[in-house]
Amino acid sequence: MIYNQWYPVLDSGELKKGKLLKIKRFNENMALWRNDENAICCISDKCCHRGASLSCGRITGGNLECPFHGFVFDKTGNVKVIPANGKNRPVPESMKVQAWQTFEGNGFIWVWWGVEEKATPEPYFFDDLKDFSYSWLKDHWNVHYSRAIENQLDVVHLPFIHRTTIGRGNKTLVHGPVVIRKDELLSFYVRNVADDGNTIPLRQDEITDYQKLPHLSFRYPNIWQNYISEKIRAFAAFVPVDEENTIIYIRYYQDLIRIPGLRWLFNYIGKISSIIILRQDKRIVITQLPKKSSVRMDERLIMGDKPIIEYRKHRQELIEMNGET
Repeated sequence: MIYNQWYPVLDSGELKKGKLLKIKRFNENMALWRNDENAICCISDKCCHRGASLSCGRITGGNLECPFHGFVFDKTGNVKVIPANGKNRPVPESMKVQAWQTFEGNGFIWVWWGVEEKATPEPYFFDDLKDFSYSWLKDHWNVHYSRAIENQLDVVHLPFIHRTTIGRGNKTLVHGPVVIRKDELLSFYVRNVADDGNTIPLRQDEITDYQKLPHLSFRYPNIWQNYISEKIRAFAAFVPVDEENTIIYIRYYQDLIRIPGLRWLFNYIGKISSIIILRQDKRIVITQLPKKSSVRMDERLIMGDKPIIEYRKHRQELIEMNGET
């Protein structure tokens, strides 16, 4: 996982007030809760005293009480009270666990994975989605999150994996695609056509008016948007669990229907179609080896793979600049 980045780790609705939640992200077991101010608290799920799971404890006064010996942890991971030593005895500074900086916004709980002093005030999100309604789902994939991301950057696979859904029409020939990266935003423009046996795929620099083509955008480290139309979008967050597991949050965004009942029905239909398409991808992607991608690996890429090539290239640049865990 690229260091010094904001990552969405949960849908906001999954963390209820008054409830402790255990999750595994970045190969770390984490305990999360909301304090009395409804702020998100995220600390290591392993007590520094005897190694018990803190998420089995309880919330008291906005802090977390270990279920084993009653040590009380605040959102910074510091122990505030050791009951066996007495309430008024000072707590040694060494009595603490890892804590992570959090942010709640755009319907997600985000964790800053990196050096706290380098954290930006808030994560990047696609601003054009903020007035849309959406339905959502999550799915567990037994792959490194880089493989899951690359599936959504792959413009070559549509007529094969999705031949019965979004890949209908047997458009196997790929022009370009045109790939543009500006800072951490990677955008690509796609034109796939049926192969008539005579057409030669155009290179990126041969494609004019590419801005009029269907396009998708990926923002490092792990969020993606498909501009289906002006009023309909698909969104994904690829949440790293560990080196071999990823949770994908898919959202179907729309701004076509605003009447409450009809809006719910339209969003629900979008959710069902998203599940079908996602599972078509999953069936194949989980078979890829190795489970994690990198710049140099035993693959023979083609022109149509340019979004994947650019993703790997800049991901490596970010790793060299910030580190990887």
